[in-house]
Amino acid sequence: MSPSATGNPRGLEGVVAAETRLSHVDGQNGVLIVAGYSIEELAAHATFEQAAHLLWRGHLPSGDELKRLSADMAEQRELSPVTLEVIRAAAKAPPIDVLRMACATLSLGLGDPNAITPEADFAAAMRLAACFPTIVAAHGRLARGEKPLAPRKDLSLAANFLYMVHGREPDPAAAHALDAYWVTVMDHGMNASTFTARVIASTRSDMVSSVTGALGALKGPLHGGAPGPVLDMLVDIKSADRAEAWIRNELAAGRRIMGFGHRVYKVRDPRAEVLSRVAEKMQGAQLENKQLFELARSVEQTALRVLAEVKPGRNLRTNVEFYTALVLQAVGLEPAQFVAMFACGRVAGWAAHVIEQHKEDHLIRPQSEYIGPKGLKIGS
Repeated sequence: MSPSATGNPRGLEGVVAAETRLSHVDGQNGVLIVAGYSIEELAAHATFEQAAHLLWRGHLPSGDELKRLSADMAEQRELSPVTLEVIRAAAKAPPIDVLRMACATLSLGLGDPNAITPEADFAAAMRLAACFPTIVAAHGRLARGEKPLAPRKDLSLAANFLYMVHGREPDPAAAHALDAYWVTVMDHGMNASTFTARVIASTRSDMVSSVTGALGALKGPLHGGAPGPVLDMLVDIKSADRAEAWIRNELAAGRRIMGFGHRVYKVRDPRAEVLSRVAEKMQGAQLENKQLFELARSVEQTALRVLAEVKPGRNLRTNVEFYTALVLQAVGLEPAQFVAMFACGRVAGWAAHVIEQHKEDHLIRPQSEYIGPKGLKIGS
């Protein structure tokens, strides 16, 4: 905890802002629990649709519930002409900005966008989670000067996204990897964007407004992570035989090795453990850039060895940002898209927190401590 000049915690660090059933982050022991399940258990056995139902409804879906949810979300994937027009107008903007702007238009697809009831929240959560990948895929094609593809209803959320990006049948291994990635990042305690969503929801504002605000918080580089710089590092290293010298030079210059270490997790990032296994399974898939994938696996082992030698006792393990870069580049996405792709998974968690906050129905209103001058006189 970092205290302010008055001795109070800065940034609400260490302050409990809400009680939640959604997730628990234990940084000291490297544990992430999502709605009662370890993230390792959930990501290994649940699809995005199943995990989203768990967060929104409080239990994993039965066979019939899953079939209904999947069908309903498939029906919701298509974007309105208004949303598509926003994406076209912002074709050259960063993907996370486009997602924020387009998200606000998704109210148009809801019956009463201002309704705050359990069923209205559930409907809005489905709409947002179904449309986010469509928005990112459509923007990616428009940015390349290509025509967006209409979503397909016969594919899972992840498989359909890959189809809309590449215009061909998705590789099952790549679709599974993307699905597992989205489950892995679905919820992670009271982070800045989740807190933003809950504050907005606490005013009795609607689901779409709350999630749009969360996107604004995620855009900030102190929260959105650094999977892009991980790829920059790999491109700079160029080949496995250059890795050790490059890493030692960065450490000697006092610079951080991107993709290693974590502010919260002091032993390991459990999400990295999950995505490490996902990456292992991807080695037989039709990867978009297999050479870079293999370089990353080699650099990881070198970095872990050098970090253990140069910074003993720091336990700087591979974090989720490294594997995010590894997985997302392997399925053919650009670094600029990575934060928006993260949002496609996290939207299920944001929506669940909005549902939970609406049930709580209590305004979040922290205090501030004034440290400015007093007794000033105008004209003196």
